[in-house]
Amino acid sequence: MLSSRAQWLGNIPALSSFCRPVVVELLGHGRSPSPEDPAAYTPQAYVVEFERLRQSLGADRWLVCGQSLGAALTLRYALESPERVMAHVFTNSMSALAEPGWRKTVIPLMQAAADRLEQDGRSAIDEHPLNPRRASRLPAEVREALVEDSRLHDPRGIALTGLHTVPDSPVRERIGTNAVPSLLVVGEREKRFREYRRFAEKQMPLVSVVGLDAGHAVNAEEADAFNREVEAFFGAVDFRAS
Repeated sequence: MLSSRAQWLGNIPALSSFCRPVVVELLGHGRSPSPEDPAAYTPQAYVVEFERLRQSLGADRWLVCGQSLGAALTLRYALESPERVMAHVFTNSMSALAEPGWRKTVIPLMQAAADRLEQDGRSAIDEHPLNPRRASRLPAEVREALVEDSRLHDPRGIALTGLHTVPDSPVRERIGTNAVPSLLVVGEREKRFREYRRFAEKQMPLVSVVGLDAGHAVNAEEADAFNREVEAFFGAVDFRAS
């Protein structure tokens, strides 16, 4: 939420040494469109779009990586299309691993945020608690690029993301069916994620977990360490067997 492709500025050069990075921005964010149809924002619609993207790239299988809400979507995709995913990396995502009751709790919050976005437009984005200008731990280059990209966000698209992507994002009840080699890179400074980390370690097959001295945006805050872990993980996967 309120991120963009700039989230990966510190990662793309390193990832490019062994793969071709393809970065996806959420609907309503950055350069992505903002469809009026709420159905386009559902997690299942993202799964369909990921498949269309894979096919358009001419890739039989690919490596997948998701951060935060994006991780909830890539997890769903990997669970539903394991034959298309060679390996999967994801980061702190409470929206992916939320406990039962998440939807009931989060909908009023998302509705209040959506109402403000509809009413105040651009100023609501500027004052949003997730606006990247408040992300003090991000490298200056990444933060400045995220702030610049935030001017491209569509208030309507952000509102629809909150209403139709976030509430149905959890895959907690399905995590035990994972069939894809996976790496969870945890930003250990985000203490409220600790119980979700323990849940993933206990319940998710084929997952490895590493912790870094970072907060929620672990891939940006500790880019070099994140890049090393991801490259080592992907390099160790036997793609012939996956």
